[in-house]
Amino acid sequence: MEDDSKSEYEKTSPESVDVTSPLPLLPLRDVVVFPHMVIPLFVGRAKSIKAMEMSMEGGQHILLATQRNASQNEPSYNDLYRVGCVANILQMLKLPDGTVKVLVEGIQRASILDLSNNEDYFSVHCELIEDDIVVGPEHEALRRTILGQFEQFIKLNKKISADLFSSVSSLEEFSRLSDTIVAHLPLKIEDKQEILEMSSVVKRMEKILEHIETELDILQVEKRIRGRVKRQMEKSQRDYYLNEQVKAIQKELGEGEDSELDELEKKIATAGMSSEALDKAKSEVKKLKLMSPMSAEATVVRNYVDSLIALPWKRRSKVSKDLKNAQKILDEDHHGLEKVKERILEYLAVQQRVKKVKAPILCLVGPPGVGKTSLGQSIARATGRKFVRMALGGVRDEAEIRGHRKTYIGSMPGKILTNISKMGVKNPLFLLDEVDKIGTDFRGDPASALLEVLDPEQNNSFVDHYIEVEYDLSDVMFVATANSLSIPPALLDRLEVIRLSGYTEDEKISIAKKYLLPKQIKFAGLRKTEMNTPCDGVITDIIRYYTKEAGVRGLEREISKLCRKATKAILTDTKVTKVDVTSEILNDFLGVRKYTYGVAEVEDKIGQVMGLAWTEVGGELLTIEASAMPGQGKIIRTGSLGDVMKESVEAARSVVRSRAASLGIKDDFFEKLDLHVHAPEGATPKDGPSAGIAMTTAIVSALTGIPVKHSVAMTGEITLRGEVLQIGGLKEKLLAAHRGGLTDVLIPEENKKDLTEIPEKITRELNIIPVRWIDQVFELALSRMPTSLPEDESKLTSSVTGGKKSRTSSEPLAH
Repeated sequence: MEDDSKSEYEKTSPESVDVTSPLPLLPLRDVVVFPHMVIPLFVGRAKSIKAMEMSMEGGQHILLATQRNASQNEPSYNDLYRVGCVANILQMLKLPDGTVKVLVEGIQRASILDLSNNEDYFSVHCELIEDDIVVGPEHEALRRTILGQFEQFIKLNKKISADLFSSVSSLEEFSRLSDTIVAHLPLKIEDKQEILEMSSVVKRMEKILEHIETELDILQVEKRIRGRVKRQMEKSQRDYYLNEQVKAIQKELGEGEDSELDELEKKIATAGMSSEALDKAKSEVKKLKLMSPMSAEATVVRNYVDSLIALPWKRRSKVSKDLKNAQKILDEDHHGLEKVKERILEYLAVQQRVKKVKAPILCLVGPPGVGKTSLGQSIARATGRKFVRMALGGVRDEAEIRGHRKTYIGSMPGKILTNISKMGVKNPLFLLDEVDKIGTDFRGDPASALLEVLDPEQNNSFVDHYIEVEYDLSDVMFVATANSLSIPPALLDRLEVIRLSGYTEDEKISIAKKYLLPKQIKFAGLRKTEMNTPCDGVITDIIRYYTKEAGVRGLEREISKLCRKATKAILTDTKVTKVDVTSEILNDFLGVRKYTYGVAEVEDKIGQVMGLAWTEVGGELLTIEASAMPGQGKIIRTGSLGDVMKESVEAARSVVRSRAASLGIKDDFFEKLDLHVHAPEGATPKDGPSAGIAMTTAIVSALTGIPVKHSVAMTGEITLRGEVLQIGGLKEKLLAAHRGGLTDVLIPEENKKDLTEIPEKITRELNIIPVRWIDQVFELALSRMPTSLPEDESKLTSSVTGGKKSRTSSEPLAH
């Protein structure tokens, strides 16, 4: 008898089976024990442990009977199968957790007659079942057949050792052979119990043979499935193995229906595609069903169908038609910019009257920092559209717009349709940012690809190379932005250009107080009581001495720096509770002044003229210098001048030569004097014809020695006849003159019509003088008019200027 405090094996081996007295019962769960079968069991129920102890104490055998329901803890007579196996306990070991590990050996079948539920354990009266053995040639053939099939089973089933067959084949006794084989077959409990209950050895062996053949068929099917899956996988990852096994099993069972493809077909039916796209999608799904799921082509087709489904064929956001609300939103977000706001309101007004209106394709052109990109977001908010932005700066591949063809690895739709899919509606506001910075190389011209996208007459049938079916872009509101009009003519023709000029000083002050300061105070974590709102004078100083731009981006940076410094001052010095921003502390917070304001000269100078230039960042003052020196009539041009500007120098010299006599210049100056024309800031490239009259005036001043008025700036192209032609960028140039502290500006007469777009403050504070001929420029710009040479001293034939003969003067040449 095993003691609770010890863990040791105990053995017993009774010589004969005595069933005259009741035997202890050990109910089994999920296992059937056959005669001659040695098996370890783990026993945990108290009654079962007691039954084994009683068996060991009395030197008795124990009956092993399988439960019909494994979940029953207290099985009754009806919960047990009627036939069990009388067994001998070989070893018993108590484990630390209270359970008992026991090694039993089946001896003989026995049927249960009745069950006694003692207080501590179950006991049964049973009757031994003798095997019905008949030996003949047929039975030997059956034995050999079973052994042959069992050998095949062992070969196919890798879980059974090959050595087992040697021990089984050596068994001569039919009953022991059948019980040993069935113990190693993966049968259900019910099937094993059925074989246990058979007293006829022949019937038992026939039933075992039937089960072996069934298992062989299953193993062969599994082998075929594994072979098919292995061939399908080839180079694919092992992760797909289990899924492929399931699919192969379904195919073997005739259950090949693919619910995933059915779901795909449902999505296609509800996507609202055009008839062309619907036919294409159905065709692709039909092909997909015939493909191996692991093939590369199947992945391509699936991605294509998903791209078609993802496009919003009918979904659209509701466009706002409230003009007052739109005006309010536009005014909240941006100061000024009346032209753009007016155009958006016009579009909304027309939309109220006309159900289907083609969205305008606007192009906002202006220097950096004037709010082009943020204006796109504001327009989207005012119209109730979703906003999507595509940066075109540096884009060189035409496929970025139209997509790649499906034949390429990793192909995908172009950015136009990709972004629309991402938004989920077919009528967003699509901002094409920096459209003037599109590049061109061997991969194609993206600007040409945009022609179809931005043409209201064509974009209702836009075809992406990847999608290959027409998609309607006419509901999309396209807004492009650019710093200059260096856009291909064909593309520019499709755009409605709206110019955003630089802001005046007053506008910048208003923007800073209304938008920039509150925003940066919040970002810096300042409370309203910790920093006063700078007065107009302080903001003016920041604008004049720390920024030099047409927009307000640099101004915002300086204000941000101011707020950060204020936050730091409050946190590092406990005595500081509030920062008063005055002009005196700007040097401490923002550093030394970066720029000077009012760069106009304070005195008249010979050979120096203040011109006006347009750049992508706004207007600039452009100093033109000319100097005459003894030489051989050469002309020197420096200052990184472009080809057009160099030609302007030649035209200016020719104009001066044609008017030499009337300007008091000797006719041989071009043979005895060298002219040097220079534009300072030589590292900055300069080009364009608008400095023509400034160059002419500078040359005349240098040759005559007459100073140019320091308060005068000028812009205009010069012709050989001395006519002043129209120029562009007038507003930016006048803003630059105003910033520079100039008082008089000479502009071409043809630009007089553009003055209506100039802010009233600029026209009020500047004396803007339209001129048509270069003679008028001389009269207004030179401190005095030169005296013409006498006719007998002039050998040059005067040119006709304005229908009149040039005047002559005896004024000597001044060097």
